[in-house]
Amino acid sequence: MPDTSAAVPTRGIPTPFHPLVVLDMAGTTVSDGGLVERAFARAAAHLGVETGTPEHTAQLAYVRATMGESKISVFRHLYGSEEAARSANSAFEEAYAELVAGGLVEALPGARETVERLREQGRTVVLTTGFSRTTQDALLDALGWRDLVPLALCPADAGRGRPYPDLVLAALLRTGAAEDVRQVAVAGDTAYDMLSGTRAGAGVVAGVLTGAHDRERLEAHGATHVLGSVAALPDLLARLESGTSGTPGGSDTSGTAERVDGSERAAGSDGAPGTTP
Repeated sequence: MPDTSAAVPTRGIPTPFHPLVVLDMAGTTVSDGGLVERAFARAAAHLGVETGTPEHTAQLAYVRATMGESKISVFRHLYGSEEAARSANSAFEEAYAELVAGGLVEALPGARETVERLREQGRTVVLTTGFSRTTQDALLDALGWRDLVPLALCPADAGRGRPYPDLVLAALLRTGAAEDVRQVAVAGDTAYDMLSGTRAGAGVVAGVLTGAHDRERLEAHGATHVLGSVAALPDLLARLESGTSGTPGGSDTSGTAERVDGSERAAGSDGAPGTTP
């Protein structure tokens, strides 16, 4: 009988190197100054829901809670019918694009340099968003990021948006940059970013405190690490891979996410929260 042992894949923990990094955009690498809420107000008004009414307040609370989710999915939940959802989504995209064109978005401090450092470390970086392709392209153009990464994905590119794992898995399949999902690192500012990363099986799922959700919510939804900003990610990955912080793949033996903020405090030192930017 022929020896087929060479064809059997190893079932152990893969090398701790993370050759693929999947980064969220708004709130993680991009500061939009609350433009999502401003564009939502326009979309809601388009459907007759005026700012300041109890209905608008309730809808805005839902938008905040589901930051990171595909916007059309949010509108489907809020307005029920597909026709109303698509009408609201079109109004939202138009309003957001106008705000972006007005120069109201900018890269978060150190974001571009972070992507460049990750690439220098030999990693492939993919940008993802819950916006449509049109809006994502407008953001990339406004920031001058068209050539910064080899791939940028929106929900339409992957099948489903967050909190599903599709965007992370699509990044892996499209780039072929990693051999194992545990070699993928994900970073985002929302609970849905954390769910998407954990459901995809990513070895590192880093929450950042520059966007929509706080440390408690990020940890509750699966963050393996919490960072003051995405600028701390290259050093975190380097430490994990050198064996000086955490365990292979970024898990934490204390049972809670490793806290890596501006003070670089490791998990389990005193449990006190860091300063949220």
